[in-house]
Amino acid sequence: MILVTGGAGYIGCVLVGELLAKGESVRLYDKLYFGDAGLNKYREKVDMVQGDLRYFDPKALDGIDSVIHLAGLSNDPTAEFNPKANHEMNTVATGVLAKACKERGIKRFTFASTCSIYDRGLFAEDILYNEDSEVAPRAAYAVSNYEAEKILLEMCDEKFCPVILRQGTVYGFSPRMRYDLVVNTFLRDAITKGALTVHCGGEMWRPLVDVSDVAKAHICCVEAPEEKVRGQIFNLSFKNYRILELAHWVREALKDRLELEINVDYSHYKARSYRVCAQKIETVLGFKPIVPVKESVENMIQKIYEYGYTDFLHPRYYNIEWMTLLYQMEQTLAKIGSVF
Repeated sequence: MILVTGGAGYIGCVLVGELLAKGESVRLYDKLYFGDAGLNKYREKVDMVQGDLRYFDPKALDGIDSVIHLAGLSNDPTAEFNPKANHEMNTVATGVLAKACKERGIKRFTFASTCSIYDRGLFAEDILYNEDSEVAPRAAYAVSNYEAEKILLEMCDEKFCPVILRQGTVYGFSPRMRYDLVVNTFLRDAITKGALTVHCGGEMWRPLVDVSDVAKAHICCVEAPEEKVRGQIFNLSFKNYRILELAHWVREALKDRLELEINVDYSHYKARSYRVCAQKIETVLGFKPIVPVKESVENMIQKIYEYGYTDFLHPRYYNIEWMTLLYQMEQTLAKIGSVF
């Protein structure tokens, strides 16, 4: 049985479908900040444990052979909203989970890290980063993931086989949909506004990867021979894109549906920009992401209407908006007690 932490999340819901299609038994561990509606298709096929990884109960590892660790606060705005919680959930909780796995003799462990640890900003030297490049992450989200990476690598030995996937910015449809990721945001704006606005001249570089490819990469790392993945870091990206290029690909994908205007803002301000080399995972494991932006957008627009995810401004599709709303509700309920 495979344990997927964050299994009700954006990547998790896609990963669960992939695992079940392969005939795997799956247990999910999730705090359920965003509910579990994205798992409606799989509800009777998986074992669900609701909980907070900071207070992880090792009993959730009963019968588990491998762990795919996706849980945590998952973007810069959410991390910056509460840096303490970000450190606890992304760094400390990863260590707690890994220690529990090692004590139980569970070797296989994949960790969803981020390519944003390579970010130096728009005006830094344009370097193609590989897994051996020196990094000095700045933002709270990137720092918390890098610290978690170091914990896992320190624990690595013959009894524990952690694998780190530094994921590019993810795009694509998920039953737990997000519209706060650049390609998905462009698609939302295309549908709702008929126009895309690209800041900083669209010069920023970003490695990107489809959510289905991310799911398959984690499975590949779980199934690979231990000697090939133990203590390894893999960058995961379909391609490095400039943001302006992404806007044009979204327009190309939608050209038969609507006329789409692209507005380019040339003002300069703080922006993330970085490129990565993702050759290592193909060389070592033979794995290569295959879903380009255009194909993903075409699939997204079909699925969005199929699932009825057209209330594009609802806060549940935006991590920081939803987490802020939950926090405000928590403060209110602390004062007023139960609603009824």
